[in-house]
Amino acid sequence: MSIPPCAVVVLISGNGSNLQALIDRQQADNFEIAAVICNEPGAYGLQRAANANIPTVVLNHREYPGREAYDQELIKRIDAVNPDLLVLAGFMRILSAGFVKHYSGRVLNIHPSLLPDYRGTNTHQRVLDAGETKHGVSVHFVTEELDGGPVVLQAVINIEPQDTKETLAKRVAEQEHRIYPEAVSWFCQGRLRMQDGAAWLDERKLPQQGIRRTPV
Repeated sequence: MSIPPCAVVVLISGNGSNLQALIDRQQADNFEIAAVICNEPGAYGLQRAANANIPTVVLNHREYPGREAYDQELIKRIDAVNPDLLVLAGFMRILSAGFVKHYSGRVLNIHPSLLPDYRGTNTHQRVLDAGETKHGVSVHFVTEELDGGPVVLQAVINIEPQDTKETLAKRVAEQEHRIYPEAVSWFCQGRLRMQDGAAWLDERKLPQQGIRRTPV
């Protein structure tokens, strides 16, 4: 008897390139994107979802009096789908503590740095300004601490002398599209979980930087 696919809701704000990577992998990896929710009405990621016949919901945050009110409506829309996992794919909002607690252990995010280094924004320029020799991207569980949840998987790239923030952004994005579907698949296979403030894969507690990958 076939196992029903794991239900995933993806939250986006923009172009949706990571959403596309997940769309391309969902059938092979036995998960199903049940809905895409977006806070920006004109985001191209909504078209990507429509092209794949995935239901979409637009929740414009500007139409709500504050973060808590918005997140309560977001919870209502997500719970109506009853997903196994939430995936933040360029969702450019800081989630409230109540939201994070409601879905504790069921939210993954991707961040363009080698966490715990360079949390926050403008990571590509910041690593260049600091003279770093390596950069990359991290998939992590979401907790109330911004970009502070336990890391699951990282991809590491070497910073070349000619790199700019634009070239780094492009190279890091290529690795995002490679590792994000892999981490989602692990969760949906029942191999990955968050427990006691750490990420666990195949009943093994992962180190602080998670599993590290180098470009193929």
